[in-house]
Amino acid sequence: MQLGAFSVSLSVEDLEVSRSFYEKLGFRQTGGDGTGYLIMVNDTTIIGLFHGMFEGNILTFNPGLAQDMSRPEIFTDVREIRASLVADGVEMSTDTDPDDTGPAHIVVIDPDGNPVLIDQFFPKPGSEGDEARSDDDPGRQP
Repeated sequence: MQLGAFSVSLSVEDLEVSRSFYEKLGFRQTGGDGTGYLIMVNDTTIIGLFHGMFEGNILTFNPGLAQDMSRPEIFTDVREIRASLVADGVEMSTDTDPDDTGPAHIVVIDPDGNPVLIDQFFPKPGSEGDEARSDDDPGRQP
């Protein structure tokens, strides 16, 4: 099972103060809307800073996106990941339509109460809409 790029999604009180702090740690902004969230990268380490979108911090995986922000030719679709987790008895906190083919996400909660978001921005591999993908267009940032 390939989960894709990993990042930590941090719930922050002040987006600008947090951006400034993480820049001092060597992160640079690579995405976001500038008012509700920012995506920041340091080498292959990715963090998302989110203001007012959720409580607590979230472990995030992005199927279809590699850690270097490239798009692999082959990846495990979020619905395949979901099916494997359900077969193993893992309960979905947030679920998706297993028959859909577009971008989708699921959330599971680990044994210690930590939310794990598996957020796929791209269509299911091989589905209609997937042919527009190119490796030099990473799409929406995690």
